[in-house]
Amino acid sequence: MMALAASAAAQGSPSAMTGVANPEQAHIDYILKCQGCHQPEGGGDIAHTPPLQGEVARFLHVPGGREFLARVPGVASVDLSDARLAQLLNWTLQRFDRSNMPADFEPYSAAEISQLRRQPLRLEREATRASLLAAMGERTRDH
Repeated sequence: MMALAASAAAQGSPSAMTGVANPEQAHIDYILKCQGCHQPEGGGDIAHTPPLQGEVARFLHVPGGREFLARVPGVASVDLSDARLAQLLNWTLQRFDRSNMPADFEPYSAAEISQLRRQPLRLEREATRASLLAAMGERTRDH
């Protein structure tokens, strides 16, 4: 556990990450709740798990993308409090895709997470993701 704490401490300080009061806890939560599928460096598995690295913050640029990130099944159903989940999402966005973060990023709050996770995506997850990715493609072409 000491190695986890040291590794987590290397991920950034609280002042370096908006909406992340405890980056060490967020990193440990990522290790325990997300890393098994998304991999240690957020690369995912293209066949089964989307990458986070260099991709996840792009969802914040299209309508519905912010909500999508909190409503995907693995996020909405994780056994963390709303506050810890908000922190984990904020940490994940900044850790794996800081370059795509909107300049006016507002961190997820516990209240927002509480509301969004009450409506988790189920069978419509893939279609919703495909629609958002298409919107991202259009945004990229327009800018």
